[in-house]
Amino acid sequence: MDPTGAAIEHELWQSRLSRFGRVLAVVCLLYPGLNIGFSLWLHRATLFSLVSVLPLLASVTFAALWLLLRGAPRTRAFVLTVELSTLFVGTGALSAMALVLPLVSTPESVVRGALTYMLFGYAVYVPSTARRMLVVASLMTLPLLTCVFLAYRAWDPALHEPPVGLLPKNAAVGQIAPSMTVYCFIWWAVAVAMATAFSRALYGLRKQASDNRRLGQYTLEEKLGEGGMGVVYRATHAMLRRPAAIKLLLPDRTGPTDLARFEREVQQTSRLAHPNTISIFDYGRSAEGVFYYVMEYLDGFDLDELVESDGPLSPARAIHVLAQASGALAEAHALGLIHRDIKPANLVLTERADESDVVKVVDFGLVRTLAPEKGEAAVTNANTITGTPMYMAPEAIMAPDSVDARADLYALGAVGYYLLTGQHVFEGATVLEVCSKHLLEAPVAPSLRLGKPLAQDIEGVVLGCLAKRREDRPATAHALREALLACGDAARYDVEAARAWWRERGAVLRARPKSAPSEGHATMAVDLRGRDESLVVP
Repeated sequence: MDPTGAAIEHELWQSRLSRFGRVLAVVCLLYPGLNIGFSLWLHRATLFSLVSVLPLLASVTFAALWLLLRGAPRTRAFVLTVELSTLFVGTGALSAMALVLPLVSTPESVVRGALTYMLFGYAVYVPSTARRMLVVASLMTLPLLTCVFLAYRAWDPALHEPPVGLLPKNAAVGQIAPSMTVYCFIWWAVAVAMATAFSRALYGLRKQASDNRRLGQYTLEEKLGEGGMGVVYRATHAMLRRPAAIKLLLPDRTGPTDLARFEREVQQTSRLAHPNTISIFDYGRSAEGVFYYVMEYLDGFDLDELVESDGPLSPARAIHVLAQASGALAEAHALGLIHRDIKPANLVLTERADESDVVKVVDFGLVRTLAPEKGEAAVTNANTITGTPMYMAPEAIMAPDSVDARADLYALGAVGYYLLTGQHVFEGATVLEVCSKHLLEAPVAPSLRLGKPLAQDIEGVVLGCLAKRREDRPATAHALREALLACGDAARYDVEAARAWWRERGAVLRARPKSAPSEGHATMAVDLRGRDESLVVP
């Protein structure tokens, strides 16, 4: 077990022991409490007797187990010492009740029954190996058998009948204590064997479940989404307690090329440090060979969800969103990376403590370098149309191997069109129809699709990004950002407006169930050589 896993196991063991001690303390306190209550009700002169004092002593001992182990983690030696000592003393106090209970009540059965329940409770609630379970049972065995033997040694056949069915009526006094002790030992041995089996099975199942939910120092929690290649989970770092998102590439859905592309995605994305690009923390492979990477957890929603819920954005807010995405792309392009799948679903809107409406560009699964290295063409699927049809530049359809950074700007222009109008640049019944419109048709002005006037500057910027010839688009993502910030509406959506919107609508959109993308909104891979069209990543 790795050090982090051992620390988590230790904390769980200590926490469960503490709670177990609290439960035992309360249960043991019930007997003297009821005894005193009945004494007061019946107006008995003696409120306290040894029968009440012994469970009270056990309650105090188990309360010490609770109090000493609650709170901050203790050392393993300290926890083990407290566990064994308190269980031994508490069990001894309960076992001693066999010496003071009325002999006619068959004292060993009362004590044996109580300790059996206690043993089973420990096996089920406290995570223990079979070895530790046997050690705990051994500590309980010695005081139990000793007290049972002493209790039946004082048995007087002249005053009480021997236990029914266990000894003959004419049994000698010397036979009673050894015989009843052996009977108690057989019963207790069976109980210990059952408790050990329970503990071993439950410990193994819990450990297996824990291992299946842990990757390195991260513990998987709820599933956030699932695509054609991988699954994304919310996770928490074991030591930092920091939330994160983990994407796993499922082995049964991928081949060697997919694994190489997935690993390349995280390596390329980890180079990016822009505040509007999702951060990558770590990556690796699990013991089962599952490749995964850890990224920052975004508590928000994508632009698809935003428009579906609230309709088109105001020009000022659309500019605010697009300018941030342009900044992220400017850094990626400066490092020689093109995203190739910019779309509303890959632009997540979230908030920080100091800023609302923060855009994060996510999912660099189709990222490609402007200067491919040896072997990269095979990894990034040469001669294959890749991207989302609704947001695909003409050159990405006609000559996918020739795309450059301006293909991302075309896609971002299509995103801007969608944000302003609530409609896609081109609609079609099939993927082929949508792609042909990107190649041949001029987009309708956003103001005409919206049915009301828009400022010419923002409309001009969006249409400029959607130019068929890449030379007619903004030269760089930085130039696009500057053009957006120069629009007249750019200053009309400020920090206070963003905070007001998030107070009113943020929690509502976060709580909305996620929906699967339709065919036109999903990332496609079309092999131009074999015309093998398939969905690969929602």
